[in-house]
Amino acid sequence: MKCNEKKFNGHRSVEIVTDSIQLVITTDFGPRIVFWGRPDKENLLVWAPGKFTRGEWDLLGGHRVWSTRPLADECEETYRIDDLSCEVQRIDSGWIITAPCDSYNNTRRGIGVRVLGDNKVEIDNFLINTGDMLYSGGVWSVTSTLPDKTTQYGIPLGDGSMWDYCKIVMFRRWDEHFGSFNDDQFSFTHDMMMVNPGGKENKRCVQADRGIIAMHDPARKVLFAKKAGYDRHGIYPYGCNLAVYIAPGNEMVEMETMGPERMLKPGESLHNKEVWVLESSDTGLDSKKLISLFNKDG
Repeated sequence: MKCNEKKFNGHRSVEIVTDSIQLVITTDFGPRIVFWGRPDKENLLVWAPGKFTRGEWDLLGGHRVWSTRPLADECEETYRIDDLSCEVQRIDSGWIITAPCDSYNNTRRGIGVRVLGDNKVEIDNFLINTGDMLYSGGVWSVTSTLPDKTTQYGIPLGDGSMWDYCKIVMFRRWDEHFGSFNDDQFSFTHDMMMVNPGGKENKRCVQADRGIIAMHDPARKVLFAKKAGYDRHGIYPYGCNLAVYIAPGNEMVEMETMGPERMLKPGESLHNKEVWVLESSDTGLDSKKLISLFNKDG
């Protein structure tokens, strides 16, 4: 394993490299994971400065940390301070990158990355209450991936118990975006929701006990899966802990995990920890295989 400082498209960045994975985080802004894939191979994440904007804010792509508010998972403070230079801390087996304080609500957000194995990392998406008043909210972790014509996504559903269920939230319109309740890009097996991006904009939010969302790209023979913990008694946006968004023209597909919302006293923090796995795969998505990837992680 190597942890280095480097430049990414002219931006100050740090990276982690093993025999199987390469991960790059910018420190000029964000923090933002801007590269994820095999070493010196194609980036599985979108990187498109200037393509996806809201006013002066540029989404850019990659993996980012959003802060949700109770009953409002997309609000203006979600985007704030995303373009400011970050603090860098080297830790054993990784890095912690923390954004400056948001003077409006006295919070700081950041990403900690720690290597768990040759093809596995922990991504700690966090938010800290730096003020002297109470703060309430959650941490939402969004990974913007770059699909090709055959890329498929999947979410294992249920927990295998005698009372086995899930919740799906569908969108017909949000902000200036339009989806559909009837959309053949989304389908179901007996235990998974499958997503075959067909270029039509849409999104789904899902309550999924396993907390796993995966991407399989047969052309690149790669499987990328990530998992975040789920609290059945926690409070989540729309009651859901996962989401998938398809951009028009398949320009990106977002793999999203949401952490439960909490009340933070001064100095307390919220964490939505994910485990990321990247491995070679010629076969399609299978729930048992996906679950087995994370069994020893809890």
